This record gives sequence, C-alpha cells and structure tokens, in this order.
Amino acid sequence: MASLAFSGSQSAAKLADRALGSGPRAAPLELSVPRAARGRAAMTARSCHGARTLVGNSSGASDMPVLTGSEAVERLQAKRRGWKGKQQYLAMYSSVVGGIVTDPAAMVIPMDDHMVHRGHGVFDTAAIMDGHLYELDQHLDRIIRSASMAKIGLPFDRESMKGILIQTVSVSKCRKGSLRYWLSAGPGDFQLSPSGCAEPALYAIVIQDQSPFDSRGVKVVTSSVPIKPPQFATMKSVNYLPNVLSKMEAEENGTYAAIWLDNEGFIAEGPNMNVAFITEEKELLMPHFDKILSGCTAKRVLTIAEALVNEGKLRGIKLGNVTVEEGKAAEEMMLIGSGVLVRSVIQWDEQVIGDGKEGPVTQSLLDAIIEDMKSGSSSVRTPVPY
Repeated sequence: MASLAFSGSQSAAKLADRALGSGPRAAPLELSVPRAARGRAAMTARSCHGARTLVGNSSGASDMPVLTGSEAVERLQAKRRGWKGKQQYLAMYSSVVGGIVTDPAAMVIPMDDHMVHRGHGVFDTAAIMDGHLYELDQHLDRIIRSASMAKIGLPFDRESMKGILIQTVSVSKCRKGSLRYWLSAGPGDFQLSPSGCAEPALYAIVIQDQSPFDSRGVKVVTSSVPIKPPQFATMKSVNYLPNVLSKMEAEENGTYAAIWLDNEGFIAEGPNMNVAFITEEKELLMPHFDKILSGCTAKRVLTIAEALVNEGKLRGIKLGNVTVEEGKAAEEMMLIGSGVLVRSVIQWDEQVIGDGKEGPVTQSLLDAIIEDMKSGSSSVRTPVPY
C-alpha cells in the first residue's frame, strides 16, 4: 500500500492532498522537482477564502508530478524540516513495518488502516517523567479494555506490548514527555467491515512537548455539543470529533474547555479530562465513571487524596451524581487528566467558582501528583533503560 498518513498533527487527507499531491486541493511544495517534471509543474493561486487552488500551465491542465517512493520520502523530509511546532516526535514504533524509526518523515501509517478511514482504533497515553513511564501498567490495562470493547484483537500479548513501548521510549532518549500508542484493526482495504484487515496493528510515538507548564486557573463553559453515549464514552477510541468540536466551542468563547452534561443533566466530563469539586464541607466530589471515561489520572488523584483526608485538609471523598448547581456552588473546581494534571477552574459560564482564584486543595493535589510522578512507588513508575 503506497498511500500514507502522517502520525502527527497533519491529517490523512492533508498528507494525501498536500504532501503527495493526490487531489484537486493539493498545494504544490516549493521543493526540488525531478527534471523531467519541472516543465510540467503547476502554478498556485490563492482564492478569496485563502485556500490554495491549482492554475494549469500553458496546456490548460494541471499536471502534478508522479513521484517514486524515494522522491516522496525526500519531500516529506523537506516538508518536516520546515515545520516548527512545540512538539517534537522523537521515535515511533509500527507493527506494520516491524520496527522503530526516528525520522519524523517515516512516522506514517497506511491509509487503508481501518483506524484511518473508519475510526476503528483505540489509544492511550503515558507520561514520561525523569526517565520513567508514569502509570504505564494502568494505561496499558485500559487500552486493552478499550480494544476489547471496540472488537479489536491484540497483535501481541500484554507483556510484549509493554516491552515494545518501553523500548520505543529508550530509543527516543526522551526523559520528559509522553508516549502515545494506538491499537487498530489494521490495514487491508477501504471497506466498512474490518474483515479484510490482515491483522491488528500497534503504533506508538514518543512526543517531547516544549510548552511551559501552566497551572493558572482557567474558565470553562457548558458544552452544547452532545456527549457521546456511554458505550463509546467509556472507551478511549480515536472517534474524537465530538471532543474536538467541544474544545473548539470553548476556544470560540474565550475559555479553556467545555463541560459535558450526561443525558440526565448531571455533570459528566470535559473534552479530554475529568472534573472534580471541593464542596463547602471540604469533600472531594467527582462524577462516577459509569457513563464517562475512567481517567487514570483521576483515579490516582482519588488515591492520593486519601492522604489529604488524613492530614485534615479534606473531610471525605465521594463519587456520584453531581448537579450543575452543586458544581457551580463548590468552593473549588478542577480539571484532571494526563495533559493538565490537576488544574483549577475559576469560572464556569458566568459563575465565579469560590473566590475566583486557584484553590488551595487543588494546588495540594497538583503538588502531590507531580511528586508521585517523580518519586512514587514502583506500581506507578516504570524505569526506562536508556
């Protein structure tokens, strides 16, 4: 299969249209073109909407070059060198090619992978802190559960997958970042059913994010995008369009995230994080996980919070249905996830939470989770042999 998709921020469609020039929306690259094709190169113009369109040559027809595999890779490499993002992709494993690559241009997946064109895949992420993978076992257990729910077989047994993930981080030399990995039904064809897929696939990529950590309080809104039904919300699948639209809605309103309510009107979760509250009675209150994703970080926070109960900073911990009224009347509100860790919410819609400042219990939980990532027990920290 010659068609490929980027594993990074570029979508499969963008790769096909822009990098390989395989569609009417393609944007020709300002790179060296094989001599035989130089006289046939199409010109570009910008439409009134800002999108690039093709303008034919003197013959009146656009004539894109037909590239060899090596020429396509050269173009991908040149294109990658021109991108300057905050995230750096240091290593990728693919069971399809059966190995690890460190060239971002080679971090690709087949276009006919059922995950690409049908969304038939699941994923998870483990943080890398000080040369250790944080909660790798917990995240690995969850992706296996998600794969079972999505009827995706395992390409390897659990311990083999764990070994592959650890080795990928080792090759990357990354000591602080994240490891994201996917299980898919695999490549095969473009049919709706995965029956034509030869075997399931495992992909993993090590990401080093150079964005500075920000613990300042944020504002949120109530999402108008419908929440996924429990069957899909409780598995971590690649079907994230509702999550993306919810996040976009928040940004359009000048806020950080949009909060979902379940079908009964109770507080559910954010687009890629759990939510929790500190009540006036100093209880940690969190929606239960029967209709939402069971967050590994959220579950770890619940365990860590027990120490705050013993110290008298909390009076108790409670999981259950949480109404919007209870949430907005709380003394503190927080977002919890592997990306944000524990972050204060200072305003929800028009309601200021507590005194409108970062909450002290939220800060204590953030400090505790960071310390746990740096020096927690072997049950949550897996060393990487570099």
